[in-house]
Amino acid sequence: MWRDLRPVGRHPDSGGYRRYAWTGADTDCRAWFRDQATARGMTYECDRNGNQWAWLGDPAAGDAVVTGSHLDSVPDGGAFDGPLGVVSSFAAVDELRARGAAPTRPLAVVNFGDEEGARFGLACVGSRLTSGALTPKDAGRLRDADGVSLPQAMERAGHDPQAIGADPERLARIGAFVELHVEQGRALDLTGDPVGVASAIWPHGRWRFDFHGEANHAGTTRLEDRRDPMLTYANTVLAARKRARLAGALATFGKVAVEPNGVNAIPSLVRGWLDSRAADEATLTALVEAVERAARERGDRDGVGVHVERESFTPVVEFQHALRDRVATLLTGDPDRPAPVLPTGAGHDAGILSVAVPTAMLFVRNPTGVSHSPAENAAEDDCLAGVGALTDVLEGLACR
Repeated sequence: MWRDLRPVGRHPDSGGYRRYAWTGADTDCRAWFRDQATARGMTYECDRNGNQWAWLGDPAAGDAVVTGSHLDSVPDGGAFDGPLGVVSSFAAVDELRARGAAPTRPLAVVNFGDEEGARFGLACVGSRLTSGALTPKDAGRLRDADGVSLPQAMERAGHDPQAIGADPERLARIGAFVELHVEQGRALDLTGDPVGVASAIWPHGRWRFDFHGEANHAGTTRLEDRRDPMLTYANTVLAARKRARLAGALATFGKVAVEPNGVNAIPSLVRGWLDSRAADEATLTALVEAVERAARERGDRDGVGVHVERESFTPVVEFQHALRDRVATLLTGDPDRPAPVLPTGAGHDAGILSVAVPTAMLFVRNPTGVSHSPAENAAEDDCLAGVGALTDVLEGLACR
């Protein structure tokens, strides 16, 4: 499975993946998912929001155990973020059959659409739509860099955008969702464990900062006469780093757009996107307010207008303790020696669904801690340990 999926959407120059929602690479990934379901005799379906499902047992019976992740990527992302969870889920189904384990509850593998938000700027679109966290009206406002709307992109890819929206009936049929994911950090490498369990997801969000200045000639405009938004933006980036360090939190300006974007022109507009995360919402709110305050203070000095708009926000996610603790025990078989439990600053579909469904997450060791990069990695032995752990969890939840 890994060999077949790995070339899809891989850029020949960077070595990273560009599997953006509702593009050709995404279509190829979705075809791969359907082929895997068909090869196993699983019932395949694509729901109203474009999420793909492969079922063992009757989907309508209720109290289903679901596992899976996503197949899309960030720009030039790594091979493991998302796909490892989907590949491991199908492998766990194979292992359950090899063990002769017969599910007594419906069991499904899912591929959630547009988890990374690389194309339309909002993460976890498929699970947000399904849970009702994203309304069809707001989804219709999402645009990519070329001005193509989400509904237009879905329609071009052969999906009916008129059908999107909350799907409470589907969620009501799910008794538990367990997502396996490559660790996006080095906690397991430091403890020496191949697999761990998530305790919580930090609250996180994305904010757009618009810096409005005045376009002018780079070679004839005196420095003291300039209203250069690039200076205000640069100062804000540095301020975000300093304030995040002091707060024990995270702040990243990872995307920027400049107008008119000429080498010999002072910009009229610099637009930067802040990704910020913290252990609790009070810290996160205070951090973003401090960054905005620093931006406005510098903007006043530079003659630059500053506008800030929150584009997305996900509150803290505490995974259901009963399910989390059961999963941790199933991994070792010893209630007195559960698997390591660790928090994460990364968002996931499991976090979005947690408001409606009991959810849990497994992490597979990442020896470098690098993620969202072609350098992302996990050793084969650890990946196989992840498959074994997920199989144990699914057997414990769905077969007993």
